[in-house]
Order: sequence, then C-alpha cells, then structure tokens
Amino acid sequence: MSGKNLAAQELHGGWQLESPEADRWLAATVPGCIHTDLHRHGLIPDPFHGRNELDLQWIGERDWIYRTTFAVDASLEGHDEIDLVFEGLDTVATVRLNGEVILESENMYHSHRIPVRERLRPGGNDLEIRFASAVHYTQTHRIDFTPPRSFNDPGGSCVRIRKQPCQFGWDWGPRFVTAGVWRPVRLEAWSGNRIESVKIVQHHGPDGVRLDLTPELARGEAAAKFHVTVSLGDDLVATGEALDVMISKPEIWWPAGQGDQSLYDVKVELIGDGVAISTWNGRIGLRTITLDREFDEFEVEVGGRRLGRFGLRVNGRLIFAKGANWIPAHSFVHGLGRADYEPLLRSAVDANMNTLRVWGGGIYEYESFYDLCDELGLLVWQDFMFACDLYPSDQAFLDSVRTEAEQTVRRLRHRASLALWCGNNEAVMLNAEHLQPGGAFYDGYVAIFHRLLPGVVEELDGATPFVPSSPDRPLPGESEHVPPSQDEHDWHVWHERFPVEHYETTRHRFASEFGMQSYSSPEIAATFCPEEELNIFSPIFENHQKNVGGNQVIFDYVSRLFRFPKDYRSVAYLSQLNQAFCMQTAVEHWRRISPLCLGALYWQLNDCWPVASWSSLEFGGKWKALHHYARRFFAPELVSFRHLGRENRITGNYVRSDTGVVKIHALQDGPAPQSFVLRWRLLHLDGSVTEERSISVDLEPQRGVLVESVDLTSAVERVGRDRVFLRAELIAADGSERARNFTFFTAPRNLSLSRQPIRTVWARVAESEWTLTLASDAFHYAVNLELEGLTPWWSDNFFHLPAGETVVVTVRFSAAVDENLLGALRVFSLVDSYA
Repeated sequence: MSGKNLAAQELHGGWQLESPEADRWLAATVPGCIHTDLHRHGLIPDPFHGRNELDLQWIGERDWIYRTTFAVDASLEGHDEIDLVFEGLDTVATVRLNGEVILESENMYHSHRIPVRERLRPGGNDLEIRFASAVHYTQTHRIDFTPPRSFNDPGGSCVRIRKQPCQFGWDWGPRFVTAGVWRPVRLEAWSGNRIESVKIVQHHGPDGVRLDLTPELARGEAAAKFHVTVSLGDDLVATGEALDVMISKPEIWWPAGQGDQSLYDVKVELIGDGVAISTWNGRIGLRTITLDREFDEFEVEVGGRRLGRFGLRVNGRLIFAKGANWIPAHSFVHGLGRADYEPLLRSAVDANMNTLRVWGGGIYEYESFYDLCDELGLLVWQDFMFACDLYPSDQAFLDSVRTEAEQTVRRLRHRASLALWCGNNEAVMLNAEHLQPGGAFYDGYVAIFHRLLPGVVEELDGATPFVPSSPDRPLPGESEHVPPSQDEHDWHVWHERFPVEHYETTRHRFASEFGMQSYSSPEIAATFCPEEELNIFSPIFENHQKNVGGNQVIFDYVSRLFRFPKDYRSVAYLSQLNQAFCMQTAVEHWRRISPLCLGALYWQLNDCWPVASWSSLEFGGKWKALHHYARRFFAPELVSFRHLGRENRITGNYVRSDTGVVKIHALQDGPAPQSFVLRWRLLHLDGSVTEERSISVDLEPQRGVLVESVDLTSAVERVGRDRVFLRAELIAADGSERARNFTFFTAPRNLSLSRQPIRTVWARVAESEWTLTLASDAFHYAVNLELEGLTPWWSDNFFHLPAGETVVVTVRFSAAVDENLLGALRVFSLVDSYA
C-alpha cells in the first residue's frame, strides 16, 4: 500500500525482552521469537543440537515481555490517521501503548490495525507487549472442550488456541512453543481514505480476458474514483479509470511443464483531488483453474460410491498434479523470506514438480513464497491451518477463525498459483467415529468446515475451488449428493507396514499424501549429533526421530531390499534408497493409470529441522536420493515397468520367485500428442545383451499406455535373477533420449555386484561449472556422489552405472572452486554399503 497521502515507519529497532532472571532486560529482535533471542544471548544452547529440545520446554510455559520506545517520524505528521499495524503476534498478546491497553489477541494468524493518533506523545512512546504462556492458555481456556484424541500434541490441548499446530510437536518436528512479534510491525499514516484490498475476477472468452476489479476501501465511498494500470514487464497493456479492463491478446499463465508463467502487474490507485492518495499493487496470471469432479469412463468405487475425477483443470486442460506436501521451512518461522524459500522451491521445479500442498499444521506462508510459486509455475493447494484434530466451535472461536480466514483469502486470492482451498488435514479420516450426526463434535465440525470456511471462500474469492478436508471424504451420514469424488492419503505403506507392491493395487483418483521415512546424510546428522552418538538408537538420534517406532519401520522396509549396513553412512544411504524406491513405485503406478489418477503429492518436500523424516530435501535443502528419483519419475516423459510376479520367502526361508513377465508402460504429460520409439533390453550385469526390442508408440497427453507385456521368464532363469536387469528408453523423433528406467528380477541385496572401481574424470565447463564423467567395467547400483565440505548442484545422483558405459554429470557450484577441492569427491554405490 502506498500513495501521496500515505507514510509508514517500521518499528523494528530498539526492542528489549525480559530476561529469564527477570532482573534485567536484553536486546530483542523484531520480527523474531523468544527461542532465537535467548539463543543469541547465550542463555540457551542450540535448540536443534543433541537432546536440547527436551530441556527447553520451560520457555513455552512462562510469560514474556517485549518492549521498545519510539519517536514518531516527522513524515507521519499532518495525516488524518496514524495506525499501529501488527502483521503477526505469537500468540496470547496484550499490547500497551504508553501504559494503555490497545489490543488483546489470541490468534497467531491475525494481523491487526489499531488507530493510535490520539494516543501518541511528542518525543518517546512506550510500546509493550506481554506474551502470556500459550501452554498455560491451553490448560486454562476452553477447558470444557477436549478432543476425543490428540494426535501430535503430548499435552493434548493445543486445539484450544489458534497457533501454529506443529509448534506443539509433530511426528517430524520438535516441540518449541514460541512467543514474539513474528511478523513486521509499523506505523502507517494516511488521510482521506485508503485501499485495503482489490478483488479481481477474470472472464476468459474468445476476444481475450476481461478483468473486473473491486477495490475494498477502509471507508465507504460510493463516489470514489480510481485509476488502473496493467502491464506485462515493460509493456503497458491497459490504463484508465474503468474498473473493468479488457486484455485482447493475453499471455496465459501455465503451471510448470505446461507453458509459460506470464505475470501481469496490476496497479489500482485511489484518486483524491486529482492525485493518487492510495495505491494497491498486485501481480496476477491470466488463467482459469477448476477442480474437475465429473464422472468419466473409469469405474471406480469406494464404500459403495462410484467416484468421478479429482483433477485440476488449468485453462481447460486437465493436468496431472506432480509434487509434494510443504511444511514450514524452519521451526522458527519469523522473518522467512525469498532467500529461505527460493532454493527449496527451485529444487521442486528442478524435480519436475508442478504442485505443492501447503499443509494445514503450519502457517500461511509469506508473500515471497507465493511470489516464487507464481514465477516458477507451482500450483498451490492451500490448506487452512487445521490438522488432524477436532476443534472448538464456541462463538468466540468461530469469530476468530472467520477473521483469520477473511484476512488470508483477501491476501492470497489474486495469486496465479492458487489452485485449491482445503478446510483441514485429515480431521474426517482420523475422527470419523466421532463425527456421527447428532454426536458431540458433529455440529462444530460442520460449522467450521462446511459453513464458515466455504462461505468465506465463496464470498471473498468466488473462483478458487474449495474442499472441506483432505482426504476429501464424506461425513458419516452424508447424503448421496456430496461431490462424487475424493482424494486419498494412502498410509498403508509405512503405518501398517504393507508391502510396497500395495501401491500397485490401488485405483486412487488423486493421492495427496503417502510417504516413507529416511535418515539424514552424515553431513546433516553431524550438525546435531556427536560422532560417538552416531547410532540411530542412541538417545540423541531417538530425539530426532519423532515417529513412535519409526526406526523399526525404516529397518523393516530396508531389510526387505538390502543387506545389513556397515556404518551410519550406509544406514542413511540405504534408508534413502528405500524411500526413493517406495515413492517411485507409488508415483509410477499412479502416472501409469492416468487419467484415472490425476495427482501424486508425496509426503513431504522439506524439513523444519535436522531429523529423520519423510522429506526429499534435508534441512538446509540438500537433495536426498528421493529428490533425484523424483526428477526422473516426475519427468515430462516416463517409461515404467510393472512386474506381474513377486519374490517371496517361504517356509525354511527359501526364496521363491515368479517374476519374469513385465508390463512396459509409457506416457507423457506435455500439452500435445507426441511420437516415440520405446527400446527395451534385457542385459547381463556385465553389459552383454540377452534380448532387445524397439517399438513405435504414439502418446496422448496425460494418458498412460501399456506398450508391451513381455515374458522374459526363461531368459531370466537361464542367466540368473541375480545377474540380469531390464532397461528401457523412450526415444523422441529427433533421436534424443527422453526417459530411461531400470528394473530387476530380485531384491537388490541378492544382486551379484562386483567391487570393481569407478573411474572419474573432471572437466571444467565454466568458472563455477564442471562435468564429471564416470565409467566402470562392472555394474554399479545407485551411485552416490558427494564432495566433502561442498554442496554443489548435481544434474544426476543416485543413478545406476551400467558396465562399460559412461555417465556424465553436470556439477554447478555457487561460486568458482579451486580444482584441488574436487579431489574430495566420494563415489559410493550399493556394494560399498555392506561389509
């Protein structure tokens, strides 16, 4: 917001906080939080290191006071109004200005604007914020409401407060119940009137796109005049006083992989006395997004209901949503900005993702997060911040939620990337038995998720689709008129320890959660664990494994595929390979059956601290094996295998296998049909070809095709299941290889792998870019490349290296590197993981 009659003054300096000894004041950071302030002063140890989390719970159990003194800038004088604006207070806050209480807030997600002109003094003004303990609040407020079960808060009462749920602990995150001014605070001075927000409605037609703009003013003004400017880069597209703007030659915004991400700048000025007195600036993409839930040619039933599609249709084109779930980028969320988000979001696009689900146990992210999603073409599935539990529904709680939702929808509704609003995460899935009509929790659930939130979205947005919960399941007793489709959270693999092949038996219309844990790389583990404790069952490691029994589950799945690891590096490597294999199995199946299934968002993209988790990006952004695999299984073109047999162990621990018949599928998700040649070869581990075939195939967008079902049983048994693999490539009309995949006929632990060395050659391409060429006389399974002390970008990693072939990897650094540092290269493959 800007304009001739507007002025602003940040209030981020001079803050102090009450010390733990309560006998002195310490310098504080705003935006900030109590944990990071205390750590900066050396009063607490690194919260992420060792088991320090356990010793820091007292912080959330006491009250804290923040204060500052400020003088009003001369630029604010002479205006009609001066407001004190808080973008976010965490959480139970009482604000005093010059000793007078001007605000009491109990919702972390609210922003506040308080008129203070008449309360300000010449010279110094005292601003004090007392943050009452959020833990104490949950124990003393709404005590008549107790959820039937608490899924992640050990105290069981965090639902009583509107505060970031995962601060109270989650099965991948620590319990750090913070307090502080977590978002910016400032004075804003203005006169006459000001624009608070602008609602933009797009009408797409054969003549172009018409924008209908509705400015929302602080004060009602029926005769208000405006000036509108729309530009695309440096090109002025439209300008004038009309609030309906026609763009006759629109450049359409598309998700990543489907087209360009053209973004238009919209400026709306409120005119007073011939000049702009208030300005709203927004950036939009010209596009339409709908949730297609129509019946189609597929016969899918769940619980006696036939299910239609569950898919995002962008600009009329049905797309397959490829991506992951997003959690907060840090356990302490104050001050997050573009530098924090950009490496993570660019990594998502680098892995061929086009969709992220902002999960409902965190925060509504900062503007820079959505800026980047707009620019990169990442569709945003936006949850409201409710996760797993059931919530109160007293009037004060509902009023607070309404304000939270209205502010959030107004802030995000114009975003090109905004694809879907979702009321909550898993509340129906986990609490169905408590949501029977007439039950104690039914009316409250309906009040929030079937009335309040969809009502706010319809009123203030009106274009973005809404679903009440994910997975989107009907409430018990709902009529047959509920939408005939749903997404799924498939946790049979992991939580119930189903075999990974379970994924290939499913016919989900959309999979918005599924996952497998893995461990941090040794480099990341070293940031929280001393070398002598580098054991996953040590007390320190158990503190950084937040899923009950998670270590046992990981080892269960790892043991199904691999031999016993020889050290922690091997433990982490094998856990990451297992995670990647599980997610590859799931995603390739759902892409193979597309368009029956139209989305796969694995759990989860990122971490908020160093931990064993389901993420594909470690804390700090380093790629796990899964992220490299995701680049392949989310690639625009895919060749994929489905084994019709299985390898089993029977009485006596004998191995029995009937693998040999393989279905070979192909697909592409570009905007137009394409022709390819699919070439498959059955190869010995020594590189010799046993059988091979090439097939021409035409591929429609978003539709998996069974290219061939091939019976290789006799050849596999003749050569030996431990010495053979099947490889396939998808070759484009120009001769370029667009996709490659491998499959094996026994578990990797049974393969007869050789320990022959891998030869490497570096070559400089540019000041900060090199190529690394690798070759070996033996087959190497899942080659992992690391450079000690460096974190470069690898064009490929965790790849198979066939005997007698070369693989060339591009390696980019953030700056020029000394050639001598490249000698720290470590090349590791499956044979190096066991003694």
